[in-house]
This record gives sequence, structure tokens and C-alpha cells, in this order.
Amino acid sequence: MGSGKCCKSEEATSKNQEGTRLQSQILGTPRRRASPVTTADCTIRFFRACLAMLFSAVFALLVLSGLARAQSTATGLAEEERLERDFTDPLTTLPQLILRDSYTPATYGPCAPSVCVRDEQTNQFIIRPLIPRLPPRTLLPLPQLIRPTLSLVTVPSSNGGTRTEFGDLSVFDVAVLPWPDRQKTGLLIGVGPTLVFPTATSKSAGQGAWQAGPALGVIYAGIPGLLVGFVAQNPVSFAYTSPSRTPLNTVLIQPVVAVHLWDKWYLRSAEATWSVGWRRQSPTILPLSLGIGRTIVRSGLPPASLFVTGQWTLYRQYAPIAPQTTINFGITVAFPRLRDYWRQ
Repeated sequence: MGSGKCCKSEEATSKNQEGTRLQSQILGTPRRRASPVTTADCTIRFFRACLAMLFSAVFALLVLSGLARAQSTATGLAEEERLERDFTDPLTTLPQLILRDSYTPATYGPCAPSVCVRDEQTNQFIIRPLIPRLPPRTLLPLPQLIRPTLSLVTVPSSNGGTRTEFGDLSVFDVAVLPWPDRQKTGLLIGVGPTLVFPTATSKSAGQGAWQAGPALGVIYAGIPGLLVGFVAQNPVSFAYTSPSRTPLNTVLIQPVVAVHLWDKWYLRSAEATWSVGWRRQSPTILPLSLGIGRTIVRSGLPPASLFVTGQWTLYRQYAPIAPQTTINFGITVAFPRLRDYWRQ
């Protein structure tokens, strides 16, 4: 008797499950309510689509450039290729002025009911002159490169929204070594100090610390149409604007790549800076940038270069607030006559 009741119970349960399954197939399972799409989400998707189209176009141009270069029998570097190197090379002796605007529509960060950092769009505008000092007008018998960087930053505010302030002033000062011979090896090395001055007009716009450390630049240009290298800096804090500021010891690495495409167009990656902290639980941010540039040469005007690049943060650790995607727009203007003047 007991086994018969058990079998009937199992049959009833099986029929109930089968009925429930058929009912779900006919009526459809209930769906979760989709979260509303905000304006920030639409903006992020739009810029991601634009960047995807940009890189697709760059890839197609690179393929076409390779085919054209394979059919070309011309030797030596054209004037455009030399300018592309000078506009991208951080160790060039060509005096120039860089103006760059970095717009960040998407940001990693916490989101609270009162303040949501992820919804804020930040911006950074920098002015970066490159001032070469050539012998005999230098302290040492070596070419000296001075590169200060002035910045105007738009950062999230603690009360919500954003605010625009002046950022810290950084100075990169290196001496270009005469060895190895660049004409034979295509390699150029520069060493010197790097300095950071706490000139920010608000606490959130700067690091609030005086910093100094070593700097190293390595550039290889032994292959026609290609320039690759990096600039590494390690500023260390030694004085602070406030007792609440934390000590800093960070390695900053700026990868540099330039590839000639055709005519006055070139592929470039020189805007991203990797940041790795030496101290325990210090922020680490590894972005990647890629884009295109075009040189402009007009009679009676200084040569210039226009460029646009996209930038993504590939990896971050102990960095609660960091850029997610960034678009860089910039122009570089060269002044060859000043170099000729300093050589006299």
C-alpha cells in the first residue's frame, strides 16, 4: 500500500511539472525589467562606436599603405616622414609647441545616491613646449631638452558635478647622450631629472606634493617609416602642501610609436601614460592610445601636425577613480628657425 501511494505521488508531481513547463512555453516566462538607459550610457556607446569606426579606418589605411609601400621603389625619408618623427619623438631637437585636449566621456568610480562619479565627464587641456638647448649654449657639452607641461583640468567635485582648475606643473629635463651613434644604430638615449611642482588650485586637481626623480628616454628610428620608444620617469615626493597628503613614489612610462602611412598621414600612439606605484596598495593604471595624424607644410608658415587618438584603460588596480575611455585632439607646431639660431 505504501509503495502504491508513493508511485501515485510521483506521477502527480511529474504531471504538475509537465503542466508547468507547457504553461511556460505557451504564456512565456516573465522577464526582468530592464534598467533604464541613461544619457551617460548613450554617450559612452556613441563614442565607443565612433572609436571602433576610427580604428577600422586606421586598419584599412595601414593595409593600403603596406601595399603602396611594397610597390614603391623610392629610397630615403621624405620631408613628411622626418616631420612625423620630430612631431612624435620626445627626444627631438626641433623646437615645438604641443596643444592637446583630452576629453573623457566615461570614468571608473563609485556611484552613490548623492554623487555618482561614473556619470561625470572630465577633461584635460595641456600646453607642452619642447625647448632644446644645443652646445655651446648649454651647461654640459650635450644637447639639453626641457619639456614643461602646463595643464587645465576638469575633475569631479565632491558636491556633485565637475569643476575646472589648474593642475600641477611637471618639467622633464634630459641630456641627449652622444652614444650609441644614432646614424649607425638608429638608437637615441636621454637621461636627466624630472620635477613636479604643486601648482594646482584645488586639492582634487593635483597631488599636493613637491616631487623629484630620474628620467630616461629611449628612441629607436633605425627602420624607415617607423619610430618606437618610451619615456620613463620616477618622481618621488619629498615635501607636501598639507599634512593629509600621502607620500608618492610612482613610475610613469609613456610609450611612443609612429608609423608612416602614406603622403602626409601617419599612425601614432604617444598620448597614454602608464602609472605604476611603488608603495603598497598604490594606484596602477595602464592605458593604451592609438590614432592618426597629418603633417601640414605651407610656404611661409611653420610646419604643424594635427592628430586625433582614442585611449582606453586596459588595467587598473587600487585606483577607484580612473578614466575609462578618452579622446585626444591636438596640434603640434614646430619652429625650425629657432633650432638654426641656437646652433650658431
